[in-house]
Amino acid sequence: MSPERANRVADFIREELAGIVSQRMRDPRVRLLSVTDARVSRDLSWADVYVSSIETEDEPSRSELVATLNRAAGFLRSEVARRHSMRTTPRLRFHYDRAMVEGPRMEALIQTALNADRRRNEPTAAGDPHA
Repeated sequence: MSPERANRVADFIREELAGIVSQRMRDPRVRLLSVTDARVSRDLSWADVYVSSIETEDEPSRSELVATLNRAAGFLRSEVARRHSMRTTPRLRFHYDRAMVEGPRMEALIQTALNADRRRNEPTAAGDPHA
């Protein structure tokens, strides 16, 4: 299968799951869920789905969210299957999108390093850059 087709299938799955989760799932643990990415295997047998939620502030709640979605994977897969005409629908595996957690931390580290470089490169108050 071409990479373009895999990308189209992944985009379709991501968009459909976002709608299905918000409209059809009744579990309160999956409120305010964002489906951030989907990656489909070359043979279309698996789809790794990445999610995040503003309601999961710690690791136990993130793990519970992913476990809940993985338990509902069969239901979600059948809902996706109803919405397309492909021969097979990939099996779903859910993962928490660490970029939502790690992004702000990495940005702060980069800003700290940039500020340290600026301070190191500033001339001293006496005007002697070698002092």
